[in-house]
Amino acid sequence: MISMQETARALVAPSRGILAADESTGTIAKRFDSIGVESTEEARRRYRQLLFTTPELGEHISGAILFDETIRQSTDDGRRFVDVLDTAGVVPGIKVDTGAKPLALFAGETVTEGLDGLRERLAEYVELGARFAKWRATITIGEALPTDGAIEANAHAMARYAALCQEAGVVPIVEPEVLMDGDHDLAACEAATGRTLVGLYAALATARVDLPGSLLKVNMVVPGKASATQDDDVSIAEATIRCLTEHVPTEVPGVVFLSGGMSDEHATSRLNEMNRIGAGSLPWELSFSYGRALQAPSLAAWGGDEANVAAAQAALAHRARMNGLARTGAYRSDLETSAA
Repeated sequence: MISMQETARALVAPSRGILAADESTGTIAKRFDSIGVESTEEARRRYRQLLFTTPELGEHISGAILFDETIRQSTDDGRRFVDVLDTAGVVPGIKVDTGAKPLALFAGETVTEGLDGLRERLAEYVELGARFAKWRATITIGEALPTDGAIEANAHAMARYAALCQEAGVVPIVEPEVLMDGDHDLAACEAATGRTLVGLYAALATARVDLPGSLLKVNMVVPGKASATQDDDVSIAEATIRCLTEHVPTEVPGVVFLSGGMSDEHATSRLNEMNRIGAGSLPWELSFSYGRALQAPSLAAWGGDEANVAAAQAALAHRARMNGLARTGAYRSDLETSAA
């Protein structure tokens, strides 16, 4: 049997990263609206099928995070999606939280739910083929935000989730996302991210979570979308590495970044800059776990038309390759020619 530590290391293998295809029904409906496609179960299945059957997907994709609906679906010819991924050398994973809800008495802040019944759901997901899981918390920067209460509530929930995952033999990815919404500067994001990581790893230690059998999915340290100052990639890379170095234990095998509202190319170039700066000197792998930043060109190329499947797959393969290059600091913007 493959151990959790082996799975965690496989997910951050060189030149590879994770495809996040775990959009909830509501989120993917918004994505489909943007291309004029009705979000039916069959349309969602066909779209995920084109993603997972992309030729040589495993060359730069190490794992794929699925939604509850998706992990139960199959291709046109009856192959289960998890089996298609396994054959491609892509580790199947599953989103297990049920979303962020308002945190009582903490205006403007949320806590992620989904612990009820999680032990039983994890047992089912293991039977279905999942080998890792993901839980996302959202942290807001604002006036007097984030509060210690919100950080602690989300850290406690993530620690309980992570412990249940490891009890079930599943690698937990813990994802505390400091949101880009707002006009805060780079320093404010670095401070909030640092506080969040301190709370998270204290809670994981209390819960006896085995860090070598886990991964961190986190935001890059970036200014808010509405900030008057939009820092360059070098400044963002330096701030992110500094924050991780100060707050992420060396036992963690890898950090997989979320794209969090960045453009496709920014998500790639900033990851590249971090791997260029930190080459050979960091204790963890710096990789990616992108959803929209991998899928957006593919979704647009597909447009709901089966005649466009090959073009959509080429678009996904291109973005995967660009991010694979960024894993080693070898990405260049002039490589952004076409997905062909």
